[in-house]
Amino acid sequence: MTEWFKIITSTELIRVRTDEIVYICAAGNYSEMYLTNGRSRTLTFQLHCFEEQFKRLQNNTFVRVGRSLIINKRYVFSINLTDQTLMFTGQSVNQSIKSLTASRDALKKLMDELKIEKNEQ
Repeated sequence: MTEWFKIITSTELIRVRTDEIVYICAAGNYSEMYLTNGRSRTLTFQLHCFEEQFKRLQNNTFVRVGRSLIINKRYVFSINLTDQTLMFTGQSVNQSIKSLTASRDALKKLMDELKIEKNEQ
């Protein structure tokens, strides 16, 4: 089932399929949304606004990673604590957004969450 994420401002309506969002990172009072096709979009919302809206989704695959990042768990390929990198995978994920860095503590927490999730399935 395809779910749509809607962002509504006083001058704009943006609709994006949730399975096209790879991650969203903080940029001060703004956020940068990265899509599977390699495009990104600067939005005038802080991460906590996205986090609250993601909680309302029927199939929420998004998780907060530290203070400045929300990722779509569906695309996580590897977490390397030594290099502090998070790599994404998937045929639809553009090469330009295949990896990023995050704090060791945030990545450790994500790794632990994904381990538990796997054991439950």
